[in-house]
Amino acid sequence: MRRTTRLRRLIARNDILVLPGVHDALGARIAEQAGFKAVVSGGYSATATLLGQADSSQLSYTEMVDYYARLCEATTLPVLSDADTGYGGTTNVARTVHGYERAGVAALLLEDQVFPKRCGHFSGKAVVPVREYIAKLRAALDARTDPDLIIVARTDALAVNGLDDAIERMQYAHEAGADLLFIDALETTEQMRRFSIETSAPRLASVIEGGRTPQLSAAQFAELGFAAVLFALSATYAFARTLQEVYAALARDGTTAALADRFVSFSEFNDIVGLSQLRARENDLDDFAGRLVAGGRPVSRRLKAG
Repeated sequence: MRRTTRLRRLIARNDILVLPGVHDALGARIAEQAGFKAVVSGGYSATATLLGQADSSQLSYTEMVDYYARLCEATTLPVLSDADTGYGGTTNVARTVHGYERAGVAALLLEDQVFPKRCGHFSGKAVVPVREYIAKLRAALDARTDPDLIIVARTDALAVNGLDDAIERMQYAHEAGADLLFIDALETTEQMRRFSIETSAPRLASVIEGGRTPQLSAAQFAELGFAAVLFALSATYAFARTLQEVYAALARDGTTAALADRFVSFSEFNDIVGLSQLRARENDLDDFAGRLVAGGRPVSRRLKAG
């Protein structure tokens, strides 16, 4: 079954879908081993990982396509991706969808911010007119070759124009054909309830540790009417904290012995990255080649000699 189809079925289930954030191929493998059914990776973590900088639209379309291709190759799980503002106008949006599809993503998120965009929990955002956004959203929907590719409509209008405008944009997005609706940086459960009451398409929530949205559990989001919830930055923030602690200890002590309980072992890490399966495959190929060569000259050479 295609990953796009699997993700659609997961979102359609009665129980809420939890998507952990991954920012590299290793994280994607670990998330799958932990038992998750799908993952998310956005521009915030990608920019931090690839550039070591803040999310401010610095990564290009081609860089993001390559980034998602690596993630999708590392896991069998559906990947919900971030297409930001589509990297331009409607024609650019169509090209973005084609490239993301080739990379292997199961869903992509398209937002209504003015380029260059900012993280949804940053201040100083601006949004394009709703007509411009709906045209880009429709371009994305028309461009997909896999009808099960999920197009997520995201609006940042809440912080700019208020909840009424944000909900209205999501209503237009649903009428245009969006599969999943997302108002970023919702600040109260009352706002979430209104979003659920006044829209009929499946809804997406997002939790950022220390961000504007309340730190609710998946079960609480489900009760508020959401079909899926993202914990998009949890791993990236934990990764950053762990590196701070490890490097501080090494700089201070000249050894990491004080943090020994924080590390996986050499053998455990090799299991995580699939070393035994890789070696088994190499051995199988070597055995095949050995059996073939041991059988004598290739048939094609014997026929030519005859």
